This record gives sequence, structure tokens and C-alpha cells, in this order.
Amino acid sequence: MTVSLPIKNGSIYTLNPSKIVALGLNYLEHIQESQSVDVQNFTEEIPTEPILFPKTPNVLIGPNQPVILPEFINQYNFEHCRTDHEAELAIIIKDKVKNLSAENAMDHILGFTCFNDISQRNLQKNDKSGWYRGKSLDTFGPIGPEIVPLENIGDPQNLHIQCRLNGKIVQDSNTSHMIFKIPEIVAFVSKNFTLESGDIIITGTPSGVGPLTDGDLVEVEIENIGILSNPVKAENQT
Repeated sequence: MTVSLPIKNGSIYTLNPSKIVALGLNYLEHIQESQSVDVQNFTEEIPTEPILFPKTPNVLIGPNQPVILPEFINQYNFEHCRTDHEAELAIIIKDKVKNLSAENAMDHILGFTCFNDISQRNLQKNDKSGWYRGKSLDTFGPIGPEIVPLENIGDPQNLHIQCRLNGKIVQDSNTSHMIFKIPEIVAFVSKNFTLESGDIIITGTPSGVGPLTDGDLVEVEIENIGILSNPVKAENQT
């Protein structure tokens, strides 16, 4: 799946990543809500290195496109079926790189944007293989509204980040609260995987994650980037 986004003060950029690498448990306040999230390997233990997991490119949708809650989930008859929003800062990689140091990692970032790491919690909890399926269903990666280069973002490690559900603030934090900071994240990911131009790294979510339902409007807003707004629809509903 490709998504075309404007680069601030520039051209349109088509995102067609070879990979989307996500961080789990990168805000202390989110770790502290582990009991309410209730998925496997989500504990109150503070990680000693970044916790990585994949989201597949089929998740990507742009601003104003609907997040689809899949019909097949209902066939499991989960007692409490829960698909959550997760507001995150996304990093777009500029060029092909491997084994970066934290000192030069920022030189290889094309820009930053908003991301909503939609997560199906029942699959995250019950799949023996882990988080893969619950994180990678179609439309589970809204991104946008634009890509902001490093020179226009201000301090990316000090940005107000917020999620609103139907106009109500449900997540409200700052990227300064990340456990692992942006240069360290990019360097660590590049040591594990060759990064290609257009690859996406998402940097974790603060506390306040919660369920989405048919008819909701979910918005992710990050300072100096803008608002990523997406309606939520149950599959096969008009």
C-alpha cells in the first residue's frame, strides 16, 4: 500500500516502504498501564534496549481514510473485543543505510509525521506467534498529514503529542518522555536491519490508549506537524 503525502514547503512524496519498524513500551507512562492493555509480553518492566516489532505496509492509509474494523474478528466471539488507537511520532528514512551511529543517525532522516498504530488487542493477547497479526491488519496504520523535514520540525525530542477520540483528549504527552531517544532508536534499528529510502520507524505511544468503535473519529496531533484525522468503520457497514 502506498500513501502520498506533501513534504512541508516541498513536493509530494509517495511512501512505499520496504518495512515499518515499530517500538513497543517506549513511554514509561504507557508501560504503567500494562494491566489495562492486557497483552502478552506487556509488563511493567522497563526495557533495557528498544523493543521492536513489525507492521506490514498493507496497514498504511492516509488522512481522512477510514480505519476498518474487520468483520472476521467477530467470529472469535471474544468476550471483550478491543481494537485500540495509539498516537505516535513517525520517522521517515531518507536513504539506504546500515549500522548507523547515534551521532550521525539524524543525517539520514527525511522527515517526521504523525502515525496511529492501530492494535487489535485480542489477537495480540492470544496469538502464539505474538503481536504480528494484531498490529498488521489492513488500514491499521494511518499516517500524515504531511512530512516535516528536520530543519522545520524544531526539536523532535520536545513535541506535544495528543490523540483525540470524538473530540475528547485521550492521550496527551510529549516526545521528551520517550525512554529511548530518536538518534538511539534509528541507530539501533539500522544495526538490526538495512534501512531503505522511505522506510518508516514509529517511536512508541504514551499512555491513554483505548478502544475504537464503528462511527468514531480519531485524531492524532503532533506539534509542528498537524492533525491526522481518520473515521472508524466496521467492515461491511455503510
